Amino acid sequence: MDAGEETHAQPEPVEDGHDDADRGRKLEGVIEQVRGDALLGNVDDVRRMVTERLTQAGLPASEHDVDAVVTAVGDAPSGG
Repeated sequence: MDAGEETHAQPEPVEDGHDDADRGRKLEGVIEQVRGDALLGNVDDVRRMVTERLTQAGLPASEHDVDAVVTAVGDAPSGG
């Protein structure tokens, strides 16, 4: 690696419990993350962000799954 190159990979070990959440909690987390980013104006393409977040969470990112999360992001009440 050149001196100017950076790596953005998370080195091990990762925080204990990072993968303990069940599928439902992971989905809720993705929905909340995307909704929060959207409310802050940090989302240019909701579908792309949802796909990325699902993949990062180790969840399926089929078109059906992405559609469901996009709908949940839009349907969920904001403001807590």
